[in-house]
Parts: sequence; C-alpha cells; structure tokens
Amino acid sequence: MLSAVCARGGGHAPHVPRGAARRLHAQAQRGPGQRRLCEPVLQLFDRQYSEELGPLWTTAREVLCQPQCWQYAVMLNRFCASAELQPRLRALGYSGLLPPASSPLRCFVHPAPLRLPSQRHRPGQLKPYFLLNAASLLPVLALGAADGESVLDLCSAPGGKAVAVMQSATPGLLLCNEWDGRRWKWLAETLESFIPARFSHAVQVSNRDGRVFGRIAEGLYDKVLVDAPCSNDRSWLFCPGPDRGAERIRGREALPELQTQLLRSAVAALRPGGALVYSTCTLSRAENGAVVEALLRSCPSLQLEDLGGLADSLAQHFTFAPPAGPGLLVVPDAGRTWGPMFVAKMRKLH
Repeated sequence: MLSAVCARGGGHAPHVPRGAARRLHAQAQRGPGQRRLCEPVLQLFDRQYSEELGPLWTTAREVLCQPQCWQYAVMLNRFCASAELQPRLRALGYSGLLPPASSPLRCFVHPAPLRLPSQRHRPGQLKPYFLLNAASLLPVLALGAADGESVLDLCSAPGGKAVAVMQSATPGLLLCNEWDGRRWKWLAETLESFIPARFSHAVQVSNRDGRVFGRIAEGLYDKVLVDAPCSNDRSWLFCPGPDRGAERIRGREALPELQTQLLRSAVAALRPGGALVYSTCTLSRAENGAVVEALLRSCPSLQLEDLGGLADSLAQHFTFAPPAGPGLLVVPDAGRTWGPMFVAKMRKLH
C-alpha cells in the first residue's frame, strides 16, 4: 500500500498504516532534518536577502533552515500508469497541483511535509512517480513544449525537468545536455527510470559544454530551457563545513557571467519564433532578473514574455515575490515551502 510520513514539525498528516509509518519515520529521522547549517552561507544570505526581499526573507529563512518542514510533490509517470496510485494519493490528503484540463502532466501536493518512499533505480524498470519541489515545474509549464517540437534542455541534470517535459508532451526531439560527467550519469539514469526505451530516438543525452550549442546547433530548436548552474540556496545552506561554504561564496560572483554565456548560446540555438526559458533555484537578484535584463539589452531579437497568467493560476499553491523586474520568483513560505525558483520566458523574434 502507498504510504507516507509527515516529517517532524509543521502540519499534521492523515492516518498512515502503522508499520509503514514507523519505517518511513525512521527514514525521515535519518534524513535532511539532521543537516547542519553552514554559518558563512547563512550570514551572506542574511545580508543580501534582507535587503532584496525585505520581510519575505524572514519567513523564507525560517523555512530554508528547517528541512523537516519542506514539502514534497509527487509527479506521476504517464508511462508507468497505475490505476490505484491517484486514489491512494487522494486518500492520503494529496490534491492536484494543476487542473486536469490545463496539462497532461499530473502532479500532486500536500499541505504537510509528507514524503513518499524514494524508489531505487533498477535498469530496465520504470518508476511510477518522481518526488520533487513543485516549483521546479514552473519552468516546464512556462516552456510549453508541444508534440513534435525540437526541445533543448541545456543544463539538464538531474533530469526532473526533462521528465516533466515528457509528461507534458511528446517532442520530436528532446536533447538533454549536461556538461559535468558525474551529473551526466545521474541524468542518464533518471531518464532511463522514467522514459521508455521506445523513445530513445527522440530523447537523447549529450555531455557538452552548454556554451557551444549556439555554434554547433544554430537555429535548430523550437524551445530551449536553461535551468542554469546557480547558488542553489537550499543546498548551499547545508554545505559540508565552513570551508566548503567559503569556497562557494568565493565562486559566486562568477555565476552571472556563466549564466549569461549559456543564455547567449541558447538564443543562437533557437529558431526565429522560438521560446527560451531561463530558471534558477536561487533568490539572488544578481543571478535572476539582472541576468535577464543584461541579456535583453545585448540581444535585440529577444522579447520578454509575460508570465502573469501562470502565476495567477498557481497563486493558491505558491508565494510569489512582488514584481520587481523580469520573471517570476517563488519564495518559500510557511505551509507553501516550494522554491526558491526564478523563471523568465523570452521569444526570439527574428
């Protein structure tokens, strides 16, 4: 039987079978609640985000510092459908993130920090669901991939957004690229776990520097997603020791330049009329709106698209920062711990 456990703190879970609850509770006790905060990173975030977000940072800080209160969405795998899965999720208190008519993608969320059991990778065997931060679906929803289109996921690992694209549509080509060798292997394993082998001709994996695609694939793609390397706020707060945290802080200033280079490559890889989505999992204005603004200034062929309708449709689930530049910013909030996630969409006019 499908079961889940409510992590310590924050909210109440519906009834769960006793044996499964004990097992899952033990997993939770060994899980993220045991992480230690990295003080240098926290101090940096306090200085920066107090200024950039004001009162929103107070709540976001509390959420980010308490992994035991984080929520976990469940994205169903349409290629491994189970007639019993949705009713069981609803019996546990989950509800659909998206209206059924809006997208083929099926994702379920819970107001409490329930977490279903993780599934181990088994070669040749598909997994029925993917656990994720629900805000990570926003870039895929903004991208709006359609059947038959050519799609480039430029920085694809660990693969959740590529899996979500395939839950939403059947592209003619989905190229999932990852430059880092270790993460590339992780990406390939994720795709094998969620996408049937019959799509091997359409779903491809490459191991290139994303900055070369503008040269080797100029004008080839209908849609490009750049989920860029960034100062991932959730993981950086729990760096293994102050030395590692200090190392990441030192390298942080170089990230906007890398992000801009990846975006310029993506623009060149787009056909005229094609759409580009840029996303990060940081609250940092320097890596979010400032990067998009710089790109728009340097690429007159790009036009920023309004994502207000997307934000309105999901306002009951996510806390969005007040508009302060291009794109949407999801800020973790009490009871809505999704994010951080920044999303901006642009279209190549010519």
